[in-house]
Amino acid sequence: MAAYVRSVICLVSREQRAFLTRGNDVVVASKRYVRGLRRKPVRVLFPDDEAGTVVKTGPQSLTAKQHVKREKKEAGVTSSAAEHLEESGSVKARSNVQSAEKHAHLSATKDRVDGLRFERAFPGDKRLARLVSVARSRTFREHQGKILLEGKRLICDALNAGANPQMVFFSTVDRLRELPLDKLKRATLVKVKFEDIKIWSDLVAPQGVIAIFSRPDPSRLNFTNTDHSVPLSLICDNIRDPGNLGTMLRCAAAAGCHNVLLTKGCVDAWEPKVLRAAMGAHFRLPIYPSLDWDKIQNHLPKPVTVHVADSSCGPDRSRETEDLQVNISHKPSKAGDYGWVSTRRSHSNVRYEDYDADSDSDSEDEGLSLPIVDTKLYYESWAQSPTALVIGGETHGLSLESVQLAEKTAGHRLFIPVVPDVDSLNSAMAASILLFEGRRQLLKLMQTSGRKWKSKVEGQFS
Repeated sequence: MAAYVRSVICLVSREQRAFLTRGNDVVVASKRYVRGLRRKPVRVLFPDDEAGTVVKTGPQSLTAKQHVKREKKEAGVTSSAAEHLEESGSVKARSNVQSAEKHAHLSATKDRVDGLRFERAFPGDKRLARLVSVARSRTFREHQGKILLEGKRLICDALNAGANPQMVFFSTVDRLRELPLDKLKRATLVKVKFEDIKIWSDLVAPQGVIAIFSRPDPSRLNFTNTDHSVPLSLICDNIRDPGNLGTMLRCAAAAGCHNVLLTKGCVDAWEPKVLRAAMGAHFRLPIYPSLDWDKIQNHLPKPVTVHVADSSCGPDRSRETEDLQVNISHKPSKAGDYGWVSTRRSHSNVRYEDYDADSDSDSEDEGLSLPIVDTKLYYESWAQSPTALVIGGETHGLSLESVQLAEKTAGHRLFIPVVPDVDSLNSAMAASILLFEGRRQLLKLMQTSGRKWKSKVEGQFS
């Protein structure tokens, strides 16, 4: 019985496959087929070797021609839409290009000041920080030959004297216009934020402009006050305080000195603190730094009289004052008897960092006597010919070579008397008093002697 039932079911299934399936007014031959299950209207996919027969009988079905027309219409709409998008995209691209060109033109216009083009520092630009940090090093200034100047007045003085600018950093265009632009044609101009300048500035109130210059050669600068100069030279001996050296340079420029000579052991004349204290004196008279004593005479006229400033800080000051009043010259037994002379000799191979007062031993002082140099009060007649004045540092005093040079040229020890129980004057203040007194005496001599003596002196300096 069971076998009979199974045979009947198999027969029915085979007969059922032979019938046609009708649904949705579409008659499809009942052969093998694959339906694609999609959310869109169903399409029947037949194998390649067995093509199916599709019969469209309902009114909702489209004919082949209508289907082709519909596809063409959809294709036309699609192509027109694509053309429209492409056209709008090209228009948009053209407008972007035009706007970019316009922006570039405007930026190029903004990046020019009176014909000079400048750069804008982008975030992360380290040029200002790098140059300012290294320009504060004396080794860099000497080896690389660059100096750092800050502020409108100092930069203008350098440009007017003929110094060579390499790079100028400024915060606003107005700050740049304050400088002589015709002398900045070869320099690189960089606009930076004021906050960046404030970070790297040494000033309490930065002016918004910092410049890097080539280290000037004193013989090539153009000094405008040469007509008012007198045959007076200032020799700075072991001046190590930047403020004192800058003040002395400023006094020398104001007194009309012919030049300033710095011995080895002095602080660098191009240090920022010296530049600020000098107030532009570096570009008003020649300054020759780091000179040995044997080379100092090459920068002095011949003949010349060298005088040294006596701070009179010896142990018996009242007796010395009495001796000065009667104009008595005396010869101490050794160099250590007076604090105004250093017992250490200067050596050409010793750098300024190697000087140390504690290294002088008492054994070196034994048997070392000072040269014979007469003393004079500062207001007495001592500047009667081309003159050089030596000012020593407050810590180490004058070097022995300076006193020997004074003895060799028949110079004097110049003394500025002060009231009792008062320490010696500051070296910069003593220099200002002696320089202006020397200028007064030289001008008086020039007026009495006439132009003939002046032209003779100028020939000696040239």
